[in-house]
Amino acid sequence: MKISVEVAYAGPEGQWLLPVQIEQGASVAEAIRASGIEALVPAIAVGGMKVGIFSRVATPETPLANGDRVEIYRGLVADPKEARRQRAARDRKLR
Repeated sequence: MKISVEVAYAGPEGQWLLPVQIEQGASVAEAIRASGIEALVPAIAVGGMKVGIFSRVATPETPLANGDRVEIYRGLVADPKEARRQRAARDRKLR
């Protein structure tokens, strides 16, 4: 039996929300491969990126249910705490 899921990714290259039909019990990694997102965004590597289902961190082996949204997360460009410290220091100098 087939189920419907979506694969979502947002990055500097653009945003994608790709509907996919996969077999019931298929994993996150199988949905990502079936979506074809790797061909659209070559920087995506199924084993190397963090993934989630509806904003909850998951593993590539996590089984999916009908209606799930698989999200592919990018790594942070900068440490958020360090970026805030730098902004605060810069703002202090401007005062």
